Amino acid sequence: MATMTQTEAAATAGKAVVLYDGECPLCQRSVAILRRLDWLRRLHTQNCRELDRLPPSPVPLDPQRMLEEMHVVTPRRDAVYAGFRAFRWMAWRLPLLFAFAPLLYLPGVPMLGQRVYLWVAKNRFKLVPCHDGVCHVPPR
Repeated sequence: MATMTQTEAAATAGKAVVLYDGECPLCQRSVAILRRLDWLRRLHTQNCRELDRLPPSPVPLDPQRMLEEMHVVTPRRDAVYAGFRAFRWMAWRLPLLFAFAPLLYLPGVPMLGQRVYLWVAKNRFKLVPCHDGVCHVPPR
């Protein structure tokens, strides 16, 4: 599996890379909202289906799992967060969500948040219809 080009690496330097399913309309809408909330330009969003453009990562990035959950590779490329943990990590870095971020650590919230996240991710193609039925997550 190839990695980012030098130009792409320079464009993402100092930014977290948010890996999302580029064929999913709900994911596309969510990323558009993230971009609007990212006033400080700390995030770089990238379609996880473009396997040849994945950022360096301390752990192997599983293509199947990236389709099931959004992933964030931290700016120093020393950690990877998925699902609710990725959302929680980003909340600390987005000004409008910063005040809300501590609530994401209250007892029970991480477990409930991950369950809700996984349910939405699993059912996303039913919640927001795909164009011509093109998008899908291949079975494991």
